[in-house]
Amino acid sequence: MIESQLAATKDPLVTTIVDRIDALLLQAETETRPLEIEPFRSRLFELFVLSDGAGYLQEHADVDLTADSLCRLLSQRWGLAEATQQATESQTRIPQEQLSKMRLLWSLMRMWMEWTYAWKRWHEFHGENSNLVS
Repeated sequence: MIESQLAATKDPLVTTIVDRIDALLLQAETETRPLEIEPFRSRLFELFVLSDGAGYLQEHADVDLTADSLCRLLSQRWGLAEATQQATESQTRIPQEQLSKMRLLWSLMRMWMEWTYAWKRWHEFHGENSNLVS
């Protein structure tokens, strides 16, 4: 459903952002490197800034690339819900490949949420009336 909503926007920027995030996560997985280190962190942050600048992180935006929605979209692309459901029904472990992708999404979600929080509060600490010590 989310993937179809993404396609329905007809906004190539949305598709580009999501595809680039997807590619970065898969590259980190292939290289067995955490997202929190370079070059992944910087590249993801650039995509975060681009998403914010395009208005995709705003409440009630036509395109929602908040942490929850972005991770839900990638999870859907990767078939993680189905893998989890199959593991539950068969009472087996989630396959390692899907577990690895879940870990990537947890890292992405944490970073995206932290950036969102800090981004929204930037002016609070850097405005003219900031009481912080210079």
